Amino acid sequence: MSKSTAEIIWQRGDQKFLDHRYSRKHLLRFDGGLEIPASSSPDVVPLPYSDPTAVDPEEMLVAALSNCHMLWFLSLAAKHGFCVDSYIDQASGSMNKNEKGKLFLARARLNPIVTFSGEKNPTAEEFEMLHHQAHEECFIASSVLTEIICEPVLQLSV
Repeated sequence: MSKSTAEIIWQRGDQKFLDHRYSRKHLLRFDGGLEIPASSSPDVVPLPYSDPTAVDPEEMLVAALSNCHMLWFLSLAAKHGFCVDSYIDQASGSMNKNEKGKLFLARARLNPIVTFSGEKNPTAEEFEMLHHQAHEECFIASSVLTEIICEPVLQLSV
């Protein structure tokens, strides 16, 4: 079984802490060495204690869902002999309260625009089937209770 790792680094420095007036800015470091600035969402923790230019946990979850779906889609398209030239997704997520009144990522909307080229292009039915299979195979989608809606757009290169 594969193992995923991430290091999350936050340091107080000379900030006060017990009054809740501390920065939520921190760093995410992944096993390949990539470092990403992170923070709480300004929708959850007001400025200046959050950083709107950094990635927040909700954005990372939406990105992980979209990313996993895309990787499975590309693999399945290649398996079926369809040449994908580009895959661009403007994914989004919406928060809601659950039955306990707690906020959660209730819905993720994937909006991939997929461009194909070559002699063999998918029909609309095959295109939908590829997205359905990608959703079924996605490890991240299988790990969450979030409703995931995929509204793909098929594009053929000329």
